[in-house]
Amino acid sequence: MHAVLTICKREINAFFDSLTAYVLLVLFLGLSGTFTWLFGQGDIFFVGQASLDTFFQVAFWTLFFFIPAVTMGMIAEERRSGTLELLATKPLDDMEIVAGKWLAAWLLVAVALLFTLPYYITVAQLGPIDHGATLSGYLGLLLVSAVYVSIGLFASSLTRNQIVAFLLSLFLAVFLHLLFGQMAVVLPGALADVASFLDLQGHFQTMARGVMDAASLLYVVSLTLIGLLAATVSLKSRSWS
Repeated sequence: MHAVLTICKREINAFFDSLTAYVLLVLFLGLSGTFTWLFGQGDIFFVGQASLDTFFQVAFWTLFFFIPAVTMGMIAEERRSGTLELLATKPLDDMEIVAGKWLAAWLLVAVALLFTLPYYITVAQLGPIDHGATLSGYLGLLLVSAVYVSIGLFASSLTRNQIVAFLLSLFLAVFLHLLFGQMAVVLPGALADVASFLDLQGHFQTMARGVMDAASLLYVVSLTLIGLLAATVSLKSRSWS
């Protein structure tokens, strides 16, 4: 565990030593805040309810692009620069490297969401708000982010090019984010049920309504672990070759 925390601290320091983290945080807060409060027929003032449902839906889509931008260079750039091999000479195994990087990226997302708490406080002043559903929505965003971070790390482990890693991460996430939901509409019977269960957006919407379904939790945790395992195997493959 000490090794994982060391890697995590190293990555967080690297984030905030450059402009990357600050730019991404400003973009995330700017986009999510703008579309939550000002634009579209779903903005808070148009709806006229003390609810953060609009924010959760906007943030769900914003994180879809935000997280691949965070993770795209975490392994790809280290492979390109050769520092990954230097890191491998330390008393660390590949799983610890992946877990440390995953924790750092996930904490950055958590910090981004923490900066949106003024939305919660402001909306609560406008009228009665369902605090349980709001907290469940935030938890849902954190759980979905855990999946996206693991997918992003896997994509980053497959290439030395950050742009390729970014696009590959988006491509993999599209299946969980969009395609399974669309397939559930057109497939018959049991196949539709399977596609519906694999639809990550559907699970998030359940959590955003304040329902912490055991099946949703199991699905999200399983996807996260699969992504971490795939990234670890990808790292190990460099020694096999």
